[in-house]
Amino acid sequence: MAEKEVILTLEGLKKLEEELELTKTVKRREVAARIKQAIDFGDISENSEYDDAKNDQAFIEGRIITLEKMLRNARIIDELEGTDTVAVGAKVRLKDLEFGDEEEYFIVGSAEADPGTNKISNESPVGKAVLGQTKGSVVEVNVPVGVIHYQILDIK
Repeated sequence: MAEKEVILTLEGLKKLEEELELTKTVKRREVAARIKQAIDFGDISENSEYDDAKNDQAFIEGRIITLEKMLRNARIIDELEGTDTVAVGAKVRLKDLEFGDEEEYFIVGSAEADPGTNKISNESPVGKAVLGQTKGSVVEVNVPVGVIHYQILDIK
């Protein structure tokens, strides 16, 4: 089965590389030290510290594998400047036509999405709806509570 392409900005690539380095070095050493300390307590058959440390070790090793796979399948996109259509890497200003609210979103790949900082995935409902659209277009976004209509005010 082919591995999924991971779309990243240069900033997102750097963050993943930093997380991988931190996880492989610092976090691995920390959990190894916790396992050693738990073993030093004696009988590991009923040692909750040992069990917790082993669970953390499994999580860290899994995260390392995931990060390495994401970086191996990464496609770096440039942040666009002055474009006519919405693409990954664009900042889009949208107006909710029902309530008049305006929001600006940065369209990124799913690995980088962070709705709290207005970075939305190209695979999210809003991301999918605006991709390929032009300034002035009205798009429909299907959400659990119904349909939201947005007008694209600006693309950066």
